[in-house]
Amino acid sequence: MTDINTNGTRRAVVLLSGGLDSMVTAAIAKEQGYALLALTVNYNQRHLVELASARRIAAVLGAERHIVLPIDLRAFGGSSLTDDIDVPKEGVQPGIPVTYVPARNTIFLSLALGWAEACDGRDLFLGINALDYSGYPDCRPEFVEAFENLAAKATKAGVEGDRFTVHAPLQHMTKADIVREAARLGLDAGMSWSCYDPQGGQHCGLCDSCRLRMKGFEEAGLPDPTSYAVTP
Repeated sequence: MTDINTNGTRRAVVLLSGGLDSMVTAAIAKEQGYALLALTVNYNQRHLVELASARRIAAVLGAERHIVLPIDLRAFGGSSLTDDIDVPKEGVQPGIPVTYVPARNTIFLSLALGWAEACDGRDLFLGINALDYSGYPDCRPEFVEAFENLAAKATKAGVEGDRFTVHAPLQHMTKADIVREAARLGLDAGMSWSCYDPQGGQHCGLCDSCRLRMKGFEEAGLPDPTSYAVTP
């Protein structure tokens, strides 16, 4: 596989979790003219339901290929998403919450980097943002810059002077901005899944991710298509 597909379009590897942010990021990559190679990581997370959302989104956006890659991070634990630890429901608190999965975005971007180099691609898309988020260290601009520098030193392409670019188009957006961007792109936000602790097929309504999602729709002044078990 090469960087250019049969239609003459450049490929980009997009990390597609199934969440709202990753859906919008993938749509932006498509709008910018990239053919999408969608990578979803099944890390045996508590909210495995997001994998079904990722499959729907990849299909709707016409991804050239969608890989769901299994890596069982429950073997490590250390997070309420990968261990027998309760998901906090008290609201977004200062500091790094227990929903942080150790080195998750570093692991995921490394996998995306491997796929990109294998297909001679040089563009990676990641749906992180550093404004309305839960305080994760791997959602900051410094992390993106550091990973690009790592990629330049850790790959054959990089040491030969052919650098990789990590695109984080939502990096400086609020959740309301992201909701508005989804609407601008004509996306059905109801396809996406955000909740860390699903309740009978519904979003729980109380975890940090649900609260940020609700806040985004409310501040954007747009209807929220999400079904919540409860609302705070």
